[in-house]
Amino acid sequence: MQIAEVVALGFRYPSLDTAAELSAAVDSLDAGVVARHMRSFVDEVMELELGEWEELHTSTLDLSPLFVPYIGHVEWGENYRRGAFMADLNAEMRDAGIDLAGELPDHIEPVLRYLAVVDDPLDDLVDAFPGTVATMHETLRKQAPENPYCHVMAATVALAADLRPVTIGGRS
Repeated sequence: MQIAEVVALGFRYPSLDTAAELSAAVDSLDAGVVARHMRSFVDEVMELELGEWEELHTSTLDLSPLFVPYIGHVEWGENYRRGAFMADLNAEMRDAGIDLAGELPDHIEPVLRYLAVVDDPLDDLVDAFPGTVATMHETLRKQAPENPYCHVMAATVALAADLRPVTIGGRS
């Protein structure tokens, strides 16, 4: 499993199997900043009952979220530029076989899955992703510093810091 796919799993809505799947995926990562943050996230959410984790996920990422998990919205707001970005990204994701699973194409989870499988990501995404995820992380840290999703965002920031088309998915 590519490193960006493992981080994307952290944003997936929890289910009975999510914690075990995520833990095994994190264990498969080479030691590093991303692996440490993802391990911290897994350790914290495994202490929660499934219903508690679902509530945490929803309050953090869905209903009145603590931070907006949409790359295009954070970067451009609600204007034509985001629409053009989402249209381009949607076409790229379709070509890459990415199932959006009901999300908009600029949601952080499918974006990470897209980055895990493409060799040459959309230029606008490469340009926007590092700064945007840093903004998301900072917003979440200010709103809820004890929230376990701060670890997933920190892992995403670490991953984005090395955003190069050939290495983002863990390939060298």
